[in-house]
Amino acid sequence: MSIYTCASVENLANMCPLTTNELELIFEKLDINSDGILTLEELNQLLVRTGFKYSIEELEYLVGKKSLNLSEFLCFYDSILNHKNGDGGDAEIEELESDLLKTFKVFDLDGDGFITSQELECVLKRLGMWDEEKDCRSMIYSYDINLDGKLDFKEFKNMMLLTLQSV
Repeated sequence: MSIYTCASVENLANMCPLTTNELELIFEKLDINSDGILTLEELNQLLVRTGFKYSIEELEYLVGKKSLNLSEFLCFYDSILNHKNGDGGDAEIEELESDLLKTFKVFDLDGDGFITSQELECVLKRLGMWDEEKDCRSMIYSYDINLDGKLDFKEFKNMMLLTLQSV
């Protein structure tokens, strides 16, 4: 039985909903031997880079198999984005808030309570999701309500919720 749901892995999806092209690029970068199959070890490298630590056994339980082809990888990602628990009660809201805070802290590299364009660029590079066409300043500016040039947690949370709703 395949279980694609876990609050910790949902943090990965909450970080930034991705396009199919971006997911294909990530898949190709993770597929070290270029065989078109992503092993759990290869998938775990991404999770470790994003701050999640799973044993291979835990990851196999979560994914439901020992390897993923591109289609399965895309389905895995989609299932994380589309997962819904219960009816949206207080516990689910608290869990979402907690997940968003953990995700915020991944991007807030200096721990000052703000995400700057430099921090955003650094994390995107670390995740292998950076290209020269991205402009982190304009990405930050789009959601910077108080126009201080950085995102506080409330602005980040609004950005993530708006982004998730549009997927």
